Amino acid sequence: MNEFCSIAPDVKLAEGVKLSKFINLYGCQIGENTKIGAFVEIQKNATVGKNCKVSSHSFICEGVTIEDNVFIGHGVTFINDSYPRATAPGGQLQTEQDWKVEQTLVKKGASIGSGATILSNVVIGENAIVGAGSVVTHEVPPNTIVAGNPAKVLRSVNPNERMAP
Repeated sequence: MNEFCSIAPDVKLAEGVKLSKFINLYGCQIGENTKIGAFVEIQKNATVGKNCKVSSHSFICEGVTIEDNVFIGHGVTFINDSYPRATAPGGQLQTEQDWKVEQTLVKKGASIGSGATILSNVVIGENAIVGAGSVVTHEVPPNTIVAGNPAKVLRSVNPNERMAP
């Protein structure tokens, strides 16, 4: 690509993907017409669907699946381990064999606001909206708006309605 991008040869980029500078992609799959902002890392075994926008400074770790037409705001962080540790019981640094990746699914049309943290083992439902700065600890129902720490349902949203600017 260029000197300001780190894109491993095992990355699958569909047609029309737009990449900013200063990104790190490895072992992942990105769908067509998706835009990836600057300072984004997407790890192996993560999938981003088509027509998505991943804003700058976001981190999409292994085990995250993002379906089509999803918006990821600036500085969104996904987590794939409920009980992270640096070392194994014997005291040595952990390796991939010492832990199991926990999955996260973001369904079609969802939007995640800037600065949100998404814990593992959750599903964010179709067309759901996660407010900026929220910490998502449980499943988010489809067509709802959640916000806060921990994120709580604020109201339902019509999937066809446009929010006021």
